[in-house]
Amino acid sequence: MPNTAGKKPSFSFNMSGVVFGALASVSFLSLFFSTNTFVFSFKDIGLSFFLGVRGGVHAVASAVSGTVAAIQELAVLREEYAELVSRMNRYEQMERSAADIIMENRRLREQLGFLDTAAYTSIPAQIVGRDPDNLFSALAINRGEAHGVAVDMPVIAYQNGTEGLVGKVIQTAKFESLVIPLYDIHSFVAARLAASRYEGIVEGQGSQDAPLVMRFIQKRVTGDINAGDVVVSSGVGRLYPPEISIGRVANVNYQEYKISMEIILEPVVDYSRLEYVFVLDKNTVNADGASGAEKESP
Repeated sequence: MPNTAGKKPSFSFNMSGVVFGALASVSFLSLFFSTNTFVFSFKDIGLSFFLGVRGGVHAVASAVSGTVAAIQELAVLREEYAELVSRMNRYEQMERSAADIIMENRRLREQLGFLDTAAYTSIPAQIVGRDPDNLFSALAINRGEAHGVAVDMPVIAYQNGTEGLVGKVIQTAKFESLVIPLYDIHSFVAARLAASRYEGIVEGQGSQDAPLVMRFIQKRVTGDINAGDVVVSSGVGRLYPPEISIGRVANVNYQEYKISMEIILEPVVDYSRLEYVFVLDKNTVNADGASGAEKESP
C-alpha cells in the first residue's frame, strides 16, 4: 500500500467545464439583451422610475404651489377684512356724527324759535367756561362789549319749551362776559308766585345742585301755596323783566318761631346741561315786541 501521509491533495483542471460555463453565460446574456419578451426590461424599469419620480416631483410642486397660493389668498383676505373693519368704523363714526348734528340742529332751532318770539332784543351766547370746583359760581359766555353786552343785563335760557331766568351779567370784556347764576349765594331776585301773586325774595345756596329758597312769605298764605306752583320774577327794582320763570314749589318750610316762612324751589333751568343763553337788552325790543318800559309798567 503506498504511503500518502504528508502529501497535499492535487486538483485537476477541467478545461471542458470552463469552456461550457463561458458559452452558457454568453448565451444567457445574448438572450437577455436581444429578446423583447424577457420578463425584466431595463427600459421599462427606467421609464417606470422616471414616471414615479416625475409624479412625486409634480405632487410636491403642486402642494408647495397650493400652499403659497393659500398664503397669498389669506394675506389678501386679511387686507380686505382690515379694510372692511376700517370702513365700518368710519360709517359708525359718520352715523354718530350725523346723529349729533341732528340733535344740535334741534337745539339750535329751538333757540332760534325763542329768539324770534322774544319781547326784548336778545344777544345769543354760548357758555364757554364754568368753575368745576364751585369756588366761583360765575359762568363765562362768549359775548362781550363788542356784541353789546353790559353789566347788570339779565340772562335767560330756553329749555324744554320753558323760558327760565339764569342770572345777570356782572363783568364784561371785549369778547367775553361773566354771569352770576341764581344759585350763587350773592344772588337775590324779587319774585312772586305766578298763581296767588304773593311776593318774596329768591336766594341761591351756592351750588347748582342745591334748591333755591324763596324767603319773606307771609305765614297766612300757607293754604294758597301748592307743590308745583310756578314762581316768576316780579319786575320789582327793574333789574329783571317780570314774569320770567324761576322755579317750582318743592316744599314749604313753616316754623312757628319765625315771622315769615320759606319756600323751597326747584329751578326751572337745569344748569348741569345749560349750553346756550340769551342776554336781554331791556332798552331795545324786537320788531313785534313792546318796549321794556311798557312791559314793566303795571
